[in-house]
Amino acid sequence: MIRVLATGTFDLLHPGHLAYLRECKALGNELYVIVARDSMIRHKPKPVIPEDQRVEMINALKMVDKAILGSEEDIFLPIMEIKPDIIALGYDQHFNEDELENELHKRGFYVRVVRIEKSEQCPLCSSAKIVKKIMERCN
Repeated sequence: MIRVLATGTFDLLHPGHLAYLRECKALGNELYVIVARDSMIRHKPKPVIPEDQRVEMINALKMVDKAILGSEEDIFLPIMEIKPDIIALGYDQHFNEDELENELHKRGFYVRVVRIEKSEQCPLCSSAKIVKKIMERCN
């Protein structure tokens, strides 16, 4: 059994999220997902959808075996509990594959980190594009 781990905010679920998770699932037999906590998101605006609802939505997807909320203290804690064989990063995620792999190795955890380069190309395949469209309609 190959366990794959995906991570993300998953605010305003859209086709881009589904494409990413499908690609992640194709890497193994089980797909676990860590949904980012509101308190840990510092690289972009806070999500519109509350974290408990975001994890519920991801858990409802048939390609996902289990989704959980991330840690509010240490992003590596859930990784250590899940024990994935592969961590799959999205094409636009801000993590560096080598740095992440090295940090995990320092903690005594050996896992392969890969980047999913494929992305869904559609007019509303990002949360930012969806918000922009809503704003246009409201003005």
